[in-house]
Amino acid sequence: MVELFGLAGRTAVVTGASSGLGVAFAVALAEAGADVVLAARRADRLRETADAVERLGRRALTVQADVAAPEDSKKVVDAALAEFGTVDVLVNNAGVASSRPATRETPQEFRAVIDVNLNGCYWMAQACGRVMRPGSSIVNIGSVLGITTAGLPQAAYSASKAALAGLTRDLAQQWTGRKGIRVNTLAPGFFASEMTDQYAEGYLAGQLGRVLVGRTGDPRELAAALIFLASDAGGYVTGQTIVVDGGFTIT
Repeated sequence: MVELFGLAGRTAVVTGASSGLGVAFAVALAEAGADVVLAARRADRLRETADAVERLGRRALTVQADVAAPEDSKKVVDAALAEFGTVDVLVNNAGVASSRPATRETPQEFRAVIDVNLNGCYWMAQACGRVMRPGSSIVNIGSVLGITTAGLPQAAYSASKAALAGLTRDLAQQWTGRKGIRVNTLAPGFFASEMTDQYAEGYLAGQLGRVLVGRTGDPRELAAALIFLASDAGGYVTGQTIVVDGGFTIT
């Protein structure tokens, strides 16, 4: 059973790897045995994540990239192939959020969120899908806000995360049978991250009444679900949205 969750000999790409959940994902993938390609816009902060990966005895490669630009997605994949020769796992984690009332959100603000959270996931999946071997896995990082609401004006963010479920299903339908690439979405509830640090004081405490386990999540609990989807343990799972939210979406 332990071997099913192992990723030894595989290369994983993590976007948004400079902070928060991206760091937790990168470390978990390294603990499972993968070498890790770390991509983000803030190249200076990627070195810390790379150090964490290398302390676990795995190799790390950092690439400055903005996933909203299709050419940057290709740059990440080209760098991964040049360094490691393969891309076996993609974690589409890069994301941004806005909290603007719908009547005041500008087209530029709305598009900026969609460009990263939805379009960026597609460009990265497209670039990786062209080179991935059978048995590979793509995990899109969604959100419970793609399923429910949580008292914030987040039309762009919610729309982008809801759209990931449809993108995931379609890519799974196209690629799993023909190319052997599984595609799934992991939808977190409230986990400590750079994004949750921006919430107004008292907001998270006010939402915990909807969380059946009564607390925010530990990033390693989410990373464990990621390893399941990325590894052979999740070999019979594709086209799905896996929710890890402490029961938030059923209340």
